[in-house]
Amino acid sequence: MDTSFYTGARGVRTQQARMDVLSNNISNLNTTGYRMHSSAFLDLLYYNMRAPEGELTTLKAGTGVVQERTDVDFATPGGVTPTGQPMDYALMDAEGFFMLRDPLTNEITYTRNGHFSASLRANGTFLLINDDGKLVLDANRRPILVEDGKAAVDPGVYTFRNTNGMLAVGDNEFSPVAKNGAPIRVQNPNMRSGHLEMTNVDLAEEYAKVVEASRAYSYALKMVQTSDEVEQTINSLRT
Repeated sequence: MDTSFYTGARGVRTQQARMDVLSNNISNLNTTGYRMHSSAFLDLLYYNMRAPEGELTTLKAGTGVVQERTDVDFATPGGVTPTGQPMDYALMDAEGFFMLRDPLTNEITYTRNGHFSASLRANGTFLLINDDGKLVLDANRRPILVEDGKAAVDPGVYTFRNTNGMLAVGDNEFSPVAKNGAPIRVQNPNMRSGHLEMTNVDLAEEYAKVVEASRAYSYALKMVQTSDEVEQTINSLRT
């Protein structure tokens, strides 16, 4: 079948994947500490268009694009809202994460969501945890005691020399990969208790991207339809 059919079909699938990312951003508009995701695209193979025999052509045709990866915007901080809860923390700068430890697996993850609470342990002490029950660690990577409804020390804040490619593991948490390097403790972090950082998603920008992706989707779909009609016409002529 003609290459245009497959190029159009690939375009439809790519724009659908982009719409999935945009809809996820919009649905997390009120999620504390959520980082905006964006699609990164990669051109597929190009080829030289046919020319009359004996002639050369520099005209090239593409075979579409594919969504190569999804990037996360760690560079733009979100707005801050007061909660009045002393165990809530907001990072005022774009840099940094809270460090979490799963008490069952000891797995370490990182988040910008500073909505924490206290959990009673078997020994009668209270420790600072996140909404999933993971322990919030201090600057020395130790669990934080809660006394009289307040954290005994502030949570530790950590960053990486490179945040590109960090894996989203769900529940607004991230796990570093090899290229991110080891966690680096942020000295004197700009952090505010009794506040929470909101998402950095720009709703107006996301709506504009939705319109753009919808139009691209319809154009690619029209390309598939037209290619199919051309093939049907050719087949009817052969008979």
